[in-house]
Amino acid sequence: MATTADTPEPAVSALCRRIRELRSERDWTLEQLSRASGVSRSMLSQIERNQANPTLAVALRIAQAFGLTIGELMGEAATGSTLEVIRAADNRHNYRSDETCSIRTLSPLHLEKDVEFYEVRLAPRGTLDSAAHFRGTREFLTVTRGKVRVRSGNDASELETGDSVNYPADVPHSIENTGRGEAVLFLVVIYR
Repeated sequence: MATTADTPEPAVSALCRRIRELRSERDWTLEQLSRASGVSRSMLSQIERNQANPTLAVALRIAQAFGLTIGELMGEAATGSTLEVIRAADNRHNYRSDETCSIRTLSPLHLEKDVEFYEVRLAPRGTLDSAAHFRGTREFLTVTRGKVRVRSGNDASELETGDSVNYPADVPHSIENTGRGEAVLFLVVIYR
C-alpha cells in the first residue's frame, strides 16, 4: 500500500513519537529543544504531532541536541562500549562561550535532566548570573582555581581554590570572579 502525506510511514510516526518522549523525559520545552538543535519551534511542533516528516539533516540536529546518534534517536539499542567519553574538543558540549564566561557540559547530554555537571571558567570580573531554577534545585560548586563570590538569594560567600559550597538554586543566584586571574569551577546542578 502506498503511503500518502496523510498516512505517515510507521518509522516516521515512531520517530515523531520518540522525539516527543525524549523532550518530555528531559522536561524541555519546545523552545529549549529549538535552541539546542537549531530547528525552529514550529517545525519541532509539527514533527511531534506527526504533521511533518523531518529530513535527515533535521533529524541529525535533533539527535545531536539529545546527545544521540540517528540510530539511538530511532530507538535502536546502542552497541559497543558502555563508556561514554566526552572529549575536550567536542564543541557540542560547549554550553556557553564568550569573553567573560565559558561553560562546558561534562555530563552526557542524553541523561535525564535530574543531574547536570559543568566546568565553568570565568575571566577576571566575569559573572554567571542565573535565574531561579525549578523548586528544590540545588547547586554544588568546587573552585579548582581562583577566587569567587557565590550568591544565592540574600546569602553570599567568598571562596578560594579548593573550597566547595552548596546552595539553593531555586532562587536567583550568581557566581562572580573576584580574583585577578581566570577562575575555574566544577558545578553540579541537582533537580528535585
